[in-house]
Amino acid sequence: MGTCPDYDIVENAPHGRYEARVREGLPDGGRVIGVLRYEEQDGVVVMASTVTDPQYRGNGIASALTQRALDDARAAGARVQPDCWYVEGWIERHPDYAGLRV
Repeated sequence: MGTCPDYDIVENAPHGRYEARVREGLPDGGRVIGVLRYEEQDGVVVMASTVTDPQYRGNGIASALTQRALDDARAAGARVQPDCWYVEGWIERHPDYAGLRV
């Protein structure tokens, strides 16, 4: 596990994903170090996969991506289908998000 740079979570809706990007102004600024892929189907957000750059695993990046995606789904009044094992486990560990599941 490498030292994790400061990063921002941004939605890249045209590509159906949330991205963890190294903050601009830092070395590697803008570099994507984590991704949560999703697809919207009839008001349901299908969360398909999460991937974190191997050198930054264990730093909470997948957790931050998951929480942001779930918070956005909640704000939009959408339901969630967690096809990704990580997202499913995250929801199990955070029962206040369980009501979002389809």
